[in-house]
Amino acid sequence: MKMEYKLLGFDLDGTILTGEKKLTARTKRALEEAIAQGMIVLPATGRPFSGIPKEIMEVKGIRYALTSNGARIVDAKDGTIVYEKPVPKEITEKILDIYDKYDTLQEIYFQGVGYISEHDLKRVDQMMESPAMAEYVRSTRKVVKNIRETARQLPGGVDKVHAIFADQNEKMCALRELEQMGQVTVTRALSNNIEVNAEGVDKGKGMLKLAELLGIRREEMIVFGDGWNDISMIQEAGCGVAMGNAQEAVKEAADLVTDSNEEDGVAKIIEKILQKD
Repeated sequence: MKMEYKLLGFDLDGTILTGEKKLTARTKRALEEAIAQGMIVLPATGRPFSGIPKEIMEVKGIRYALTSNGARIVDAKDGTIVYEKPVPKEITEKILDIYDKYDTLQEIYFQGVGYISEHDLKRVDQMMESPAMAEYVRSTRKVVKNIRETARQLPGGVDKVHAIFADQNEKMCALRELEQMGQVTVTRALSNNIEVNAEGVDKGKGMLKLAELLGIRREEMIVFGDGWNDISMIQEAGCGVAMGNAQEAVKEAADLVTDSNEEDGVAKIIEKILQKD
């Protein structure tokens, strides 16, 4: 069978994973079949590499991972960094200055690992949108005394500077400040968060960089997403698919809308592509 698509990219939270952060058996089978038919299957997430569930990376044939919204692309076969573009230290300081004005839970991602302070770890249940998301953070983060001091001491810039906000109005104020700051890319995946990457970093650009290295054309890419940080890759791909549970802006940017992440929406489209019953 001649494959129309050679690269299949997907977001994790709200897309390939259920609300309980699980990969269903049907979706796993669909990914395995796509790989068996020659497709590159690519997790494309705002999470750090260490935050990708083992059940995703253990799908036989998944080799690459686009992480931190495209700031770090990893070849999981040997841990090689295919591409990286960190936030410079002085810019990280300015971002944290803005976050510090508000009631926030703050994280930095560095070389594929998420860092959180002892203080903020105690507030995870209070600040995160769901118990499953709180447990994800608790189980994957490196705990430090102080985020700002850690950022200063790390040997290089960070992949992403992330914050969860207790108050929506405060989040919108911070969003405006960050967008006016320049030299950064500002996005979000959840209703109460802000994610800041280096200027020129987003999932769409990251996916195009990997596709170029692999000799894959834009029209040979199909991607799935649900959040604002997925819009760039949905717009760049030959076929961008929004989940049924996606933000309205994502649906508007997409070529197709599938069922929700609780209804195997990704698997249903993959099955159609592969001409399965």
